[in-house]
Amino acid sequence: MTLTLEADAVATGRRQWIALGVLCLATLLVSLDLFVMLLAVPAVTDALGATSAQQLWILDVYGFMVAGLMITMGNLGDRIGRRRLLLIAAAVFGVASIVAAYSVNPGMLIGARAVLGIAGAAITPCTLSLISTLFPDSRQRATALGVFGGCFTVGAIVGPIVGGILLNHFWWGSAFLIGVPAMIVLLAVGPVLLPEYRNEHAGRIDVPSVLLSLAAILPAIHGLKHLAAHGAGIQSLGALAVGVVFGCIFVRRQQHLSDPLVDVRLFARRTFSVTPGSMTAYSMLSGGVMVFVAQYFQLVKGMSPLEAGLALVPGMLTSTISFQLAPRLAQRIRPAVLIPAGVALTVVGMAVVSQTTSTTVLVVAFALQAFGPGALVTLGTNLVIGSVPPEKAGSAGALTQTGNEFGYSLGIAVLGSVVTAVYRGRTGSNSLGETIAQGASGDVLTQAREAFTSGLHLAAGVTAVALAGMAILLAVTLRALPPLGRR
Repeated sequence: MTLTLEADAVATGRRQWIALGVLCLATLLVSLDLFVMLLAVPAVTDALGATSAQQLWILDVYGFMVAGLMITMGNLGDRIGRRRLLLIAAAVFGVASIVAAYSVNPGMLIGARAVLGIAGAAITPCTLSLISTLFPDSRQRATALGVFGGCFTVGAIVGPIVGGILLNHFWWGSAFLIGVPAMIVLLAVGPVLLPEYRNEHAGRIDVPSVLLSLAAILPAIHGLKHLAAHGAGIQSLGALAVGVVFGCIFVRRQQHLSDPLVDVRLFARRTFSVTPGSMTAYSMLSGGVMVFVAQYFQLVKGMSPLEAGLALVPGMLTSTISFQLAPRLAQRIRPAVLIPAGVALTVVGMAVVSQTTSTTVLVVAFALQAFGPGALVTLGTNLVIGSVPPEKAGSAGALTQTGNEFGYSLGIAVLGSVVTAVYRGRTGSNSLGETIAQGASGDVLTQAREAFTSGLHLAAGVTAVALAGMAILLAVTLRALPPLGRR
């Protein structure tokens, strides 16, 4: 298969790393924009008079578009050019951010957020595939992916802090303008620094496959979110069933296409199937617990949203460190040892979370468990992208990120059901938030907080056991792989 790679496009040396910095700047600002939005919702509601249903759409439509279109966008970038699609997405993201900032009603804001999601669905897979082009050496690529992952985590750290400052001093729309400067920089220097890479002989994108992927992913994500919020009802289970049915049809169609949207034959390789599957499972389990730890700080310990965000900062910092450290350790330590060892740290952290009620101990335990995923995410992404032909790098990167979206939603739904079941069994009500909103106090409030704490402990314990099993599976599956850069 013939590929086009511009002769002068593969940067070397300093230019190579400057190009990575440009890509990471866009990723950082997109991440920061995402986390700022969580703080902006109350201000948006007051300013635009959004109903509860509209609030949910303002929050969720971005994630729906990202999850639903990321595979398609990764495939499209492989075909029309990864740099071209990235620059188009950056321009659209910047314009949509401005429209969102100056929205005059909830409908306009929801529409702008949907367009932001479409652009966001293109940015991440194009960035990952361009990193694979900039850094063909597996060791350098792992280091670059560590920087990329660390930037996303930094956005999670800075987002709540910057969001709090902006919303305290400016109008609500300022929260949407954070990513605009980064997109302007990307548009200015991207054509000079970034390589173009495309498969000129790829066939046209199979439109039925695109529609089937959306018909599988969007109902599944909606069903998981509804399951987390309202429990196992007809709507949540029905949406999940629809997603599964269309997912099966999608897979069958890919098996019979000469140029599929997703080459499902890749999953026959054990490394390819187990590694992204483990990343999805990790996102599911640890992401779900993170949400409930944040709620614990606010609902049980009485912290403000900003205080709860600051309590999570040590964990975000250790996560950032692990993303930078993992590629260095991987040059000496085999993946079958390094990756399970990182997961084991998370297991220890989760075990402590399952036993403690101390704020200080909980902050330390969360920081310990957050140190674990650096090796799994960085080396796992490197293994997945490195195990496919160069013309499939965008599609492979999109698969890993779509798996993370699914994992996070599934984690909130499944672990949320665990927490809710424990809470309802001990109090008879649905959530601690509702109990507090109803003005509960004294022994009733104490009992409610103890019930929530028990639910959190159980969810963390289940997570620790499941991740321990996953660590063993990874150790067995990856045992034949050498340290990074050795053959």
